[in-house]
Amino acid sequence: MSFFKNIPYELVLGWRYTRAGRATRRNGFISFISGVSMMGIGLGVAALIIVLSVMNGFQKEVRDRMLGVVSHIEVYAADGAAVADLPALLARLKANPQVLGAAPFITAQALLARGEDMKGVLVRGIDPALEPEVSDLSNDTQVGVLQRLKPGEFNLVLGRDLSYNLGLQSGDPVTLVSPSGQVTPAGVVPRMKQMGVLGTFSSGHYEYDSALALIHVEDAARMFRLEGPSGVRLKLRDLHQARDVARELQLDLGPGFFVRDWTQQNKTWFAAVQVEKRMMFIILTLIVAVAAFNLVSTLVMTVTDKRADIAILRTLGASPRSIMGIFVVQGATVGVIGTMSGLALGLLVAFNIDVIVPALETLFNASFLPRDIYLISRMPSEPLASDILPVAIISLVLAFVATLYPSWRASQVNPAEALRYE
Repeated sequence: MSFFKNIPYELVLGWRYTRAGRATRRNGFISFISGVSMMGIGLGVAALIIVLSVMNGFQKEVRDRMLGVVSHIEVYAADGAAVADLPALLARLKANPQVLGAAPFITAQALLARGEDMKGVLVRGIDPALEPEVSDLSNDTQVGVLQRLKPGEFNLVLGRDLSYNLGLQSGDPVTLVSPSGQVTPAGVVPRMKQMGVLGTFSSGHYEYDSALALIHVEDAARMFRLEGPSGVRLKLRDLHQARDVARELQLDLGPGFFVRDWTQQNKTWFAAVQVEKRMMFIILTLIVAVAAFNLVSTLVMTVTDKRADIAILRTLGASPRSIMGIFVVQGATVGVIGTMSGLALGLLVAFNIDVIVPALETLFNASFLPRDIYLISRMPSEPLASDILPVAIISLVLAFVATLYPSWRASQVNPAEALRYE
């Protein structure tokens, strides 16, 4: 009992007012408004956590699919020419503890023609033996299709959408037109080479599936008149360290090389995603703010209902600060309970969304992410502490701020005025 005697009476009274029963019609209405405020805060917090988790999940899915084609880091010769000493460069790059794999490549723009149909493509020359070290593409492509790229045979592996747009199938011939022309008596004409289609790949990212053609690196060097690979692609242990590793490699290799990480290659897309996520956070935070400021009306009605109690406490020696503390405790309790319940609900849904969404699809006989329209057929979710903690803190702060004015009004109640008609 001594423990409870040491608890400040402000906390005791604030908690009692929070859980006040519905002895009267007025108390019942106040209790209802308080419950609505608590529920609103909880639903707002849960909605924020769920939406941000799903956005994180989509971003991770798209990023992983993109990095199946795009390497973590690319190293080029600074003058755009071929790498002079490839084995020495590979050894220096693999000496970095963050580098898992390295593979040479050539990248060039070209035209792909079949009859009268022509399509601008990005041609990437790869080494089939080393490509699996830096790309997940070989794991998702038809079994062994990349390994069938042999030097001197001039074959291509096309993105699935690119092959579909040109009406190409495995075994069909196609003409590759290089913009680097050759000089003839009639002038400079483009270099053309007929090639065969070995197969297709699907990265899950339309930008690459519709414009990327893979060729053996030696064939690419001959086609584009290069003496060797134009750069090296790297795969890291931790893709989030790409900027720091790229900076280290740039300092180590010196001005003779240019190092670019994956965030620089897709800067516009990632910036757009971050802006969208930030705006969604702001919009949903307004829902929490509206629910939190419902506490103002709840506390104002409570203060009006408890004017006599406030007056009695004042005559017994309670200070205005103590009176204010009672109602701050009441409002803060509603905010804490609402925030905690919202966190629990949001995390429960976010961690089990892969079960909840299929159940809803079965229940309503609908498909939220049709396979023939979206790249991702399941609802991804990735709750992050960096999103959840700010949501909880903002919710608690808004609830606390909403209690200040009504609590201050309670501390200004004049005991004589309040007891005049009691």
